[in-house]
Amino acid sequence: MLYMPSKRRLVVNHYKNNTKLYKHMIFYPCVKACSWTLTRRIFVMMKLVIVFLFIAMMQVHAEGTAQTINLKINNSTLTDAMRSIQQQSGYAFFLNGKAIATARVSAEIKNETLDVAMGKLLAPLNLEWVIKDETIIVKRRYRNADLERSTAVSVQRRVTGRITNGQGTPLVGATVAVKGGTVTTSSDREGAYQIEVPNAQTVLIFSSVGFTPSEKLVGEESIINIILKEAVSDLEEVMVVGYGVQKKETATGAIASIKGSTIASSPATNVTNNLLGRVPGLSAISPSGEPGRDGANLLVRGLNTLGNNSPLIVVNGVPNRNFERINPNDIESITVLKDAAAAIYGAQAANGAIIVTTKRGNSGKPRINLDLGMGMNQPTRIPKMADAVQYTTLLNELEYYKNPNGGWFQRFTEEDIGLFADGSDPWGHPDTDWFSETLKPWSAQHQTSITLSGGSDNVQYFISAGEKYQDAYYRKSSSDYRQYNFRSNVDAKVNQYIDVAFDVAGRLEDYNLPTRPTEDIIWSMITRGKPNMAAYWPNGDPGPDIERGDNPVVIVSDAPGYDRVDNYVFEGNFRANVRIPWVEGLTLTGNAAYDRSFRLQKVFNRPWYLYTWDGNPDHITTRGKRGFDSAQLTENYSGGDNYLLNTFATYTKSFDSEHHIKLMAGMETRGGRGKNFGAFRRNFISDAIEELFAGAEDQFMTNWGSASHNKYMSYFGRANYDFRNKYLLEFLWRYDGSYMFPKDKRFGFFPGVSVGWRISDEDFWSDNLSFINDLKLRTSWGQTGNDRIAEYQYLATYGFSGRNYGFGVPTIDNKLLEEMKIPNPNVTWEVANQFNVGFDTYMFGNKFFLEFDYFNNLRSQILVTRNASVPGSTGLVLPPENIGKVRNKGFEFQVGYQDTKSDFDYSIAFNASYSKNKIVFWDETPGIPDYQQSTGRPMGSSLYYEAIGIFKDQAEIDASPHLPGAAPGDIIFKDVNGDQEINGLDRVMNTKSSMPRLLGGVTLNFSYKKAIDMSIFFQGAAGAVQYIDMVESGDWGNYYQFFAEDHWTPDNTGATYPRAYNRSEPYWTNSANTFWLKPTDYIRLKNIELGYSFSQNLTERIGIERLRIYANAFNLFTVDKLKHFDPEAVKTGRSYPAQRIINMGIGLTF
Repeated sequence: MLYMPSKRRLVVNHYKNNTKLYKHMIFYPCVKACSWTLTRRIFVMMKLVIVFLFIAMMQVHAEGTAQTINLKINNSTLTDAMRSIQQQSGYAFFLNGKAIATARVSAEIKNETLDVAMGKLLAPLNLEWVIKDETIIVKRRYRNADLERSTAVSVQRRVTGRITNGQGTPLVGATVAVKGGTVTTSSDREGAYQIEVPNAQTVLIFSSVGFTPSEKLVGEESIINIILKEAVSDLEEVMVVGYGVQKKETATGAIASIKGSTIASSPATNVTNNLLGRVPGLSAISPSGEPGRDGANLLVRGLNTLGNNSPLIVVNGVPNRNFERINPNDIESITVLKDAAAAIYGAQAANGAIIVTTKRGNSGKPRINLDLGMGMNQPTRIPKMADAVQYTTLLNELEYYKNPNGGWFQRFTEEDIGLFADGSDPWGHPDTDWFSETLKPWSAQHQTSITLSGGSDNVQYFISAGEKYQDAYYRKSSSDYRQYNFRSNVDAKVNQYIDVAFDVAGRLEDYNLPTRPTEDIIWSMITRGKPNMAAYWPNGDPGPDIERGDNPVVIVSDAPGYDRVDNYVFEGNFRANVRIPWVEGLTLTGNAAYDRSFRLQKVFNRPWYLYTWDGNPDHITTRGKRGFDSAQLTENYSGGDNYLLNTFATYTKSFDSEHHIKLMAGMETRGGRGKNFGAFRRNFISDAIEELFAGAEDQFMTNWGSASHNKYMSYFGRANYDFRNKYLLEFLWRYDGSYMFPKDKRFGFFPGVSVGWRISDEDFWSDNLSFINDLKLRTSWGQTGNDRIAEYQYLATYGFSGRNYGFGVPTIDNKLLEEMKIPNPNVTWEVANQFNVGFDTYMFGNKFFLEFDYFNNLRSQILVTRNASVPGSTGLVLPPENIGKVRNKGFEFQVGYQDTKSDFDYSIAFNASYSKNKIVFWDETPGIPDYQQSTGRPMGSSLYYEAIGIFKDQAEIDASPHLPGAAPGDIIFKDVNGDQEINGLDRVMNTKSSMPRLLGGVTLNFSYKKAIDMSIFFQGAAGAVQYIDMVESGDWGNYYQFFAEDHWTPDNTGATYPRAYNRSEPYWTNSANTFWLKPTDYIRLKNIELGYSFSQNLTERIGIERLRIYANAFNLFTVDKLKHFDPEAVKTGRSYPAQRIINMGIGLTF
């Protein structure tokens, strides 16, 4: 029997036939409570931080073994004795072996320190002890006679060194033993050890709880430093869930987690971009790669509702925090709750929950970790555009189709096209690549992170600071993103009954953005840029605009002004845990959190200047003003604060070491407020002064403002029961109240239940299938709510419309107050019913694992309007009603294998998830054909004409139904209803959208001699489509190169693409059709990292503990059929492309 508690739990494991190490757990959480005065002023909070950190640092090396112990036992087991000491000292304990755990002992100890008490208790048993991570480890003491006999046999030689984990943290109490002998020793608080060995052929065995043992031949070395790898089995992994933790071995919900170290291996600056494909069931859609705006939209198990599909984000126990800008080196783990496990969060978690936990300190001397990364980024893929020869040839084709008798060179002569081709006339016949002129080959980025961690048995701390920078793709760029962040997590043991934690985090996000819209203007103009126009004239002057003054090479610079945003974020937590001494197993926990943020935006617009050339032989250009007549300034301020207070009690109890219960119940209140205001002035006399006072005080000056507040109240609980860790049951609930609803409908009850059966613990199973180390069957059902809707829908709201009315004599204009919407007094919760069934298994010594889940979700009472069935002639605009219903079902799995061969460690893991939704009911236009209805089809489905080919000639047009104006080279639309006409009734509802149905990822990890390491991550998706936006080509802009090279002409009737078109003139450019609907299935090398860690023998000579150099890359290459556009892009050719990043860095530990 092994007793192995962590900081806040006691784990009891049983050996069985030496094939299954761990079978049963008993949890003894430490006690928690809360006492905190909430302040709403940041400077007061910062003062408290400084004082608290000072106190923490002063106590960091305080001794933790001065507790008073009283104990009177007679022939009791050592386990019972240690439980009593645990209650008095607050230390968990680990008894190394069944013989030690069941040893009988008698003792009478009165008012002794922990040191003295443990000595008296263990001396008769010839045992020794050490404290490691707030855990008393008890193990056998080897007799001096054994050492003396070993010494007498041969000449002894002393070997020293240090034992650490992969992050350089010393392992306290690790065992060092001579293989085949009896000599052994343990590492101290710094991980240091010394041992006498008989000869150079001696093999030392290094081991520690939770780590894989390692063997080392002594040879001629006198200093041997060892890095131990964490144990292979994931069964002992503890996952953070709502208001607590659960061991993976006994979890019954669909829960997945990812370590922070995995996320930190990517050079992407936004955490959300590192999650796609890492966790089964979690998808991420990245609409943009623009610095500071590159966050992904996260979804758990696809789309589940016609409303808001965003999951709940919980950071360090506080919901609705933003985690995409957290320093990846601060993250300990990210856990995803995908089924009834999320019901503990009630109305917030209908779309699942993502729980982010940051790192905390450990006992030991202060350690500094420094990570420096320097890299470059560029677009993953940009479309190739037609060159000047191709473009002017296409324009000639347009003229030919209008007037075939005029020939093929009506707009540009053969001589013109030759001049475009040979480049001999850059003034009159340029050949401009607008992407090359506007974008740099590579843009710079860098990241810096430094952490300080350590502590004593009573106080531990983790402090970090970081900075990151990313430049935009543009030449002469006015756009970039810079961030500064700080975090401090401090834990302290006040006494044997109370421990507290105080966390503070802050960051400054500095955005520099162009004044022109990124998607609709900048990237649209780059794509439309005509190759026969100059971006810059040969004399260096900026060329003419493409439209409305927009020349891409100019509008991406600061010539039109700037848009600067400073976003300040402050987050604070205080937590207290109190163990009630007179009720064994009862813990009270209290949390208080206060967050504040404010955002300052300054948009300064000024005229910019472009140059035109009229063809004069002296090449004199004419300067012209574009944009605004004079400078103008807009300033905005928005800010708000949020608070959270909760308290809950946890009770754990075991009966006869077989029945285990854990009960938790609590209450929570949270709320927030926000406000914003802004001002605008124009007609600045000069753009040299960029402040509001310098603008004109005229009829154009204006200001605005608004405010908001919110409030929530909740009661929640969870009950766990297990019998021998074999039969598992969990029930959880939440009673949520939200300000979103009228008083009589403000509260909702949301339950969840899950059961599990560890069938591998049955004798009939383990006796016959011993190679399966663990097999757990589980199922769950839960009901959650969704209150992410527009506010105050149950009230008739009024607002100023911008119109005035006259009143009085003389008439005075007054603001007109109007009803903004019709109320719905019956608005209520959107309800999510979630069913899940799955299994987890570990085989072959826990080297192989497989997890599988099937889910079936039904979302009802979704807010939608009935306007589709209400004739427009009524003039009614009805409010949303709770009438929608959506079903979403699918499956997910992950499988992996990991092993060690001599000095070579490796692992491979593959995960995949599939989901498909359908609309069960919503308001549909009456009388439309079945094939045009969205009911019964996935959300996001759209109507398209079905393209079945290209008209090769007039005869084919005459023989087929077609739209008016069809010409040879146009796209053929299918006559779906067979009425020999092509009209709106021939459009068919396509069941695919931009949301992939199948997502997956493959992770490969390798390590050789703990020195060379490599990780490779492939990610893929299938089942989505992308509609190719055929830009405003022709007289309005350029064509894509793939179109220019293979389009229909009278001499190329078998071409892939239709004839040349002029903007939206042909019907197939402005009528959505399947010709341009392309599959986006892809496989992408999402992340790769190669690192080298220098030996400790070398690093310690230069005064550092760890030195690692590495190189990594993000979105390195993609395999797909789309070819011309990034398959993850939301808009083809009009959005800021995703990033490809190449980065190098160095990591040091002092």
